[in-house]
Amino acid sequence: MAFIGVILLISTLFYFFVFKKLKKMSQGYKFQFKQGDFNANGANFNNFNTNFTQAPMHDEIKKAKDFFGFANDPSKDEIKKKYKELAKKYHPDVNSHDDTLMKELNHHKDVLMKTFA
Repeated sequence: MAFIGVILLISTLFYFFVFKKLKKMSQGYKFQFKQGDFNANGANFNNFNTNFTQAPMHDEIKKAKDFFGFANDPSKDEIKKKYKELAKKYHPDVNSHDDTLMKELNHHKDVLMKTFA
């Protein structure tokens, strides 16, 4: 009689663990990450931001210098001084609420600061 009890106990435990494993597997997909999954077909994104920090093109620099009225390469202090001067002139509150000149001024200031500062 004890032999039947042991077999019954082993069968019950085996059924419980196997059934639980099968039930877990049938409920859905187990999502696993591997480091190679994010390879992006060999693309390297370590230097992704370099395109945004490169120096402006020569034409942009010339346009910015002309807008500011610089004949030679300006220093950082000259750019700041001239920017304040032009900001007073092109500010939307002074310039009939038209902000296109102020946006252009800010763009050209950014170009000059990236290049000469």
